[in-house]
Amino acid sequence: MDLPSYTPRDAAVPEGVVLIERGSTPQAVGPRLNRTAADVVRFLLQNGEMVTATQSLSDDMIELFADEIGAEIELVDPGQEQEVELQRVLEIPEDDEGDRDDLPFRPPVVTVMGHVDHGKTKLLDRIRNANVQAGEAGGITQHIGAYQAVKNGKPITFIDTPGHEAFTAMRARGAEATDIVILVVAADDGVMPQTLEAIQHARAAEVPIVVAVNKIDRENADVNRVLQQLAEHGLVPESWGGDTIVCEISALQEIGIDELLDNVLVVAELEDLRANPEGRSTGVVLEAHLDVGRGPVATILVQRGTLRVGDPIVAGPAWGRVRALIDDHGNQVKEAGPSTPVEVLGLDDVPNAGDMFVIAPDEKKARAVAETRERIHRDASRARDASVMSGGARLEDIFEQIQKGEQASLNLVVKADVQGSLEALTESLRKLERPEVKIGFVLRGVGGITESDIQLAATAGATLIGFNVRPGRNVRELAQDEGVEIRTYEVIYKLLEDIEAAMVGMLAPEFEEVVTGEAEVREIFRVPRVGAIAGCYVTNGQITRNSKVRFLREGTIIWKGEIQSLRRFKDDVREVASGFECGIGLSDFQDLKQGDVIETYDLREIPRS
Repeated sequence: MDLPSYTPRDAAVPEGVVLIERGSTPQAVGPRLNRTAADVVRFLLQNGEMVTATQSLSDDMIELFADEIGAEIELVDPGQEQEVELQRVLEIPEDDEGDRDDLPFRPPVVTVMGHVDHGKTKLLDRIRNANVQAGEAGGITQHIGAYQAVKNGKPITFIDTPGHEAFTAMRARGAEATDIVILVVAADDGVMPQTLEAIQHARAAEVPIVVAVNKIDRENADVNRVLQQLAEHGLVPESWGGDTIVCEISALQEIGIDELLDNVLVVAELEDLRANPEGRSTGVVLEAHLDVGRGPVATILVQRGTLRVGDPIVAGPAWGRVRALIDDHGNQVKEAGPSTPVEVLGLDDVPNAGDMFVIAPDEKKARAVAETRERIHRDASRARDASVMSGGARLEDIFEQIQKGEQASLNLVVKADVQGSLEALTESLRKLERPEVKIGFVLRGVGGITESDIQLAATAGATLIGFNVRPGRNVRELAQDEGVEIRTYEVIYKLLEDIEAAMVGMLAPEFEEVVTGEAEVREIFRVPRVGAIAGCYVTNGQITRNSKVRFLREGTIIWKGEIQSLRRFKDDVREVASGFECGIGLSDFQDLKQGDVIETYDLREIPRS
């Protein structure tokens, strides 16, 4: 059959770069380029591509047609074209570079990077003189924190990025939001894979690097070996004739930290960091989570303007009016200027870590932009996961499907304590996909595991994954009735190992956490020289002295430790059974509230099949 010849029309090609979404149909592409859908179809047929007017086109097809008519295009992901329009609605302010020298100086934003367990958090601990490592599972930082310290009367803002490779995306955003990178390298360990990642992120963001060689107090420390490794990767120390500032420190012994901060201030002065504190504020969301009692809480870094209580704010798909601003010391403040990290209360939803925030001209525009973004994101997620979720299986069924030679799809409901962890988990799990196993996310959410999560997992045949969150007793019982498997984790290594092991069919024996008792806090008693004692009613099982214990608030783990004291009236007892009242003292934990749940558990080894 002779194909109709394509002859370009005389219609004018649009001036400038035209944004076209990937996967667009001829019906969408044609009008964007002053052509009809028939023009696009006819041209592609002539070039051996059998398409219809309603069929999605590949990137090559769209670019081929654009070249034919001489149009300059840029392919963007679905929703990105709308995002450009949404930013115009928000009237995002821009700095006038011509007047830059007249702008006031701002504090430097310093990101601390490096390999896991090389001492990043301990360094910040010393700088801030506060223990931020307490409560982190395995000593691994799993969220981004932002803090301010003052040196020689000058404030410095620090961003602590997690060191585990799963948080590469969070760490990359930290580099983009920063002015200076402190690269922490252990003197006894040297340059490691995540050290190299940190160097790449810093270079991509075009920010200066100050190297802190930590743990110089260790017996096996070899500073010269570290310097040699750094030089091999382009970071030549000043003492060797290069331009990289290297400070030898010991965060544990508080050696060299003052010198490190002095060097940071010198670099900041050379960078000539300025920002306009006037006008509507813009910046970036470093972390966000759902807090019981306070609602969505976002940790943000102000980059321009001044953020004030009462401002209408948009952060990704979330919006609201700023109800409160809380600084890194937990104090409420009225406003926050450039380079200041604060917690923001008042948003209607939890934004994503890495989202840009902007103060909108008014509430009406803030709501409209946020709702449009939320709809675009929802539609994109639904389209991406729909094909995978159809015919999906639970974790224990995956290997059976693979053995039969079928392509298996693993359906998951993922709940995490904060947005940054949720995103890191999603990206890490997607990397585990292989040709025979695909992963479909039925739901990704922040907060405790609820009964509706169980019902959704049961309907979709999904496994429920909880990261730093726990189900209550009613939720566990419903899951058992519905046949839904719940797996809870506190360290991402273990989670990824389990999912990957299930995929390849190598399930090794594991230790199972068995809940032995639950008690509800009814009253709080303050005892001199002892502290807070929880007056509790044992609702399930039995509470035993010296048991491992979790402290739960609305299903979220807020503390782990041991029961220090257990009393019935005035008597010390070894255990208290269900249905009885008792007094419980917890080691190193005083933030007790009525309605909290104390959960005790044992570790039992179980065979896996």
